[in-house]
Amino acid sequence: MGGFFSVPFSGDQVEKDVSYLSCFQASHIRIFEENLAAMQRDMEELKASQTDVLRRVEREEDTRSMQRLPEVKVWLKNVDNISRQVSYLISRRTAELERLSVSGLCSKNSRSNYGYGERVSVMLKKVSDLKTKGFFEVVSEPATKTPTKEKKRLFSSRPAIVGRETILKRALSRFVSGGTRSIGLYGVGGVGKSTILREISNKITARFDIVVWVVMSQDLRVEKIQEEIGKKLGFHGEEWNQKEESQKANDIHNFMKDKRFALLLDDVWTKVDLRKIGVPSPTKKNKCKIAFTTRSREVCVQMGVADPIEVQCLAENDAWDLFQLKVGGHSSKIQEIARKVAERCHGLPLALNVLGETMSCKNKVREWNGALQVLASSPTTESAGTEDEILQILKYSYDSLKGEKLKSCFQYCSLFPAGYMLSKASLVNYWEAEGFLGKYGGSISQNQGYENIDTLVRAGLLMEGDDNTKFVQMHDVVRKMALWVASNLVDEERWVVQAGVGLHEVVSVQDWTRVRRMSLMNNEIKEISGCHECDKLTTLFLQQNSNLVRISGEFFQCMPKLVVLNMSFNELKELPEEISGLLALRYLNLSRTKIERLPDGLGRLKRLKHLNLEMTKRLKSVNGLSDVSSLGVLRLQGSNVTLDASTIEELQHLTRLESLNIDISSSSALKQLFRAHELAFRIEEVCIRDTQDVACLVLPTTMEQLRKLTIKRCGVVEIEIGRVSYDTFLIKPTLANLSSVIITGCNRLKDVTWLLFVPKLAHLKLQSLDKVKEILSEERAACEQNAGGTKTPFDKLVRLELSNLPMLKSIYRSPLLFPCLKKIDVERCPTLRKLPLSSGSCLGGGDELVISYSDDEWMESVQWEDKATEERFLLCCEKVIMPSYTGDL
Repeated sequence: MGGFFSVPFSGDQVEKDVSYLSCFQASHIRIFEENLAAMQRDMEELKASQTDVLRRVEREEDTRSMQRLPEVKVWLKNVDNISRQVSYLISRRTAELERLSVSGLCSKNSRSNYGYGERVSVMLKKVSDLKTKGFFEVVSEPATKTPTKEKKRLFSSRPAIVGRETILKRALSRFVSGGTRSIGLYGVGGVGKSTILREISNKITARFDIVVWVVMSQDLRVEKIQEEIGKKLGFHGEEWNQKEESQKANDIHNFMKDKRFALLLDDVWTKVDLRKIGVPSPTKKNKCKIAFTTRSREVCVQMGVADPIEVQCLAENDAWDLFQLKVGGHSSKIQEIARKVAERCHGLPLALNVLGETMSCKNKVREWNGALQVLASSPTTESAGTEDEILQILKYSYDSLKGEKLKSCFQYCSLFPAGYMLSKASLVNYWEAEGFLGKYGGSISQNQGYENIDTLVRAGLLMEGDDNTKFVQMHDVVRKMALWVASNLVDEERWVVQAGVGLHEVVSVQDWTRVRRMSLMNNEIKEISGCHECDKLTTLFLQQNSNLVRISGEFFQCMPKLVVLNMSFNELKELPEEISGLLALRYLNLSRTKIERLPDGLGRLKRLKHLNLEMTKRLKSVNGLSDVSSLGVLRLQGSNVTLDASTIEELQHLTRLESLNIDISSSSALKQLFRAHELAFRIEEVCIRDTQDVACLVLPTTMEQLRKLTIKRCGVVEIEIGRVSYDTFLIKPTLANLSSVIITGCNRLKDVTWLLFVPKLAHLKLQSLDKVKEILSEERAACEQNAGGTKTPFDKLVRLELSNLPMLKSIYRSPLLFPCLKKIDVERCPTLRKLPLSSGSCLGGGDELVISYSDDEWMESVQWEDKATEERFLLCCEKVIMPSYTGDL
């Protein structure tokens, strides 16, 4: 039995050692928790100091044309960075404590526990250091040059939190309180409830696994709320859309039941039954919270909040502070008048913001006196502060808009439901069709449309959404004013807008001949019939009536001036032939309907410029479309119409076509597209899918307008750019305007090095690619760069999404510069160990970079370039919880 030996231990000794280790572990956990609590407490104090400093800075910048001192600018920036890092550490608190308690100090996880504890200690010191450096006697200095108006506008584009610090602190304290489950904020329209709720949302993210924001409406429909919540949770696709209300509730409940969530409901009108939606009830045990805004205290009580928080109008001094932030500094004479102008707003933040924006460009005493006279001539003091007077104040800002066409663009935004997120691109298309942008069509009118949107945002009459490049929103009180002036102040039937109010049939109209625009969108109308004399009607919105199955032909017989018709998102299976009699029609949207064919007489629509047939899954062909001689925009992507020989022939006859999006699902169609150079040039978006017989996909450079490329479930091994035809090859090929590339389910593809020839790439999504080991092959990248490829890959990239790439090991051989990068998403990429980052990778834009992941083990296995890189980016990482259901690829 050689080689075997034993070391004797007494039972008492073992017991003492175990006891010692247990005490040591308990002491370690106690210190660990004390440091976390201290870090969180110090961070809250630091953020309060930052708010004070920022208010001083902004006030001096806007009222005295000063500029912030360099040391103040650096300090504010460092606080933002530290805040994000502290939020990440706090979000890991529960998991790290559980792992430490269960596994102990001697497990294989002890190194990770120690690393986390060390980071908390380091961060506590950093927060403390920043606190001591945050006392500034002077925060600004004379500006070296006068701040541009555009710079000032960047500050004013977000609603300011002025005079709301107490309410915000009170609401936040309830969020951290264990006894409070629901928080209600109530007050009149325009008092700033949504702004406070948004600020709460920004401050609580680190405390919850999920934060879901939903804008409510007067028409409380469970289906719509489920749709909004489902989007936030990642539920999408045809399978999810076809589920019953109870099935969706079950999916939502199963996903949220084990998560600590915060549900924020903005603009609640009646009691919300969370059980029907699928949202688990917040309890003391699950630590979940619900917060909502409403105009009614009674609704708060119905929602189970016995002690809601009233949001009142601002006190006089706070109102003046907010108004000054908008209008900037002026002479003492103007300041005196400005105070009287501000008083007309009666402390209502919405009115102060909008009126302040309007007056910010007025520099003469005469202009201010004129404004005061107009405002003083509106309702008497008996109705001071009522909604009627607020509408008059908002109307003054509307009256100050330059040009009737700009005013018409503003009014048009009121056709959508309250709280609706308005697509900028769609608005511009509508405005073009209505003739608000001059001559219809072309880049000039498109640019004018986007300029009008910017003007309305700067005027405070529209608000930009979270994604301010794509959406805007109209405050419901501003919307009421827009409808008021659109109806010519007295003629309510001039504009008939019943959007999102739960209609089951077409609204009753006394005199159809007076109606100019009608919006019945987002309702539950099932059938439309009858003939009405609508000789002035120019826009008709019927979209998002999900139960709509039939529209009679006679309904369209008397609409000679109709230029915009939207019937998207409904159950229509066929269109009445009478649509072909709408000879003035310029814009027609039939997307996401169940139509199988187009009307035979569609060619009679000689003025039709924009036709949207996206996601028409049952549409068999576009035969006859070539007769629509003025068609400039055609959207076919996601429809049953794919690019084949007959479709190509049909489309080639559209000589005025400017923009096309379409699917390609055969190799023969690809070859034909190479030969149809003019048609290829007009493609802006294309999805190449289900082509298993194309090993080498060659993208023709004739696709000069291509902006978005999607490749799904193809057998492609290699992708190239360069051949205009099969016997011609360009030495330095590029797709100069391509900005978004999505590749999913291509299991033979090994890399995407061809992206070196896509200089404007802003969004890259790679999903379910079984053989991709490198995104940019080291060997091929060297050759491609010598052949003219970009020397700085991904220098325009804003978002990188990597999902289900089991073999991926490398994105690029060395760290890259990412001046524009905001988001990296990594999900199920187990062999990816290194990101192409160094401590200097994101100079200029990296302060906002977020690296999201779903797997803790992956996060712990990442190998950083060096210690400086780890410190720079590790705490920019945030874990996301993925739903079990993700829909189709």
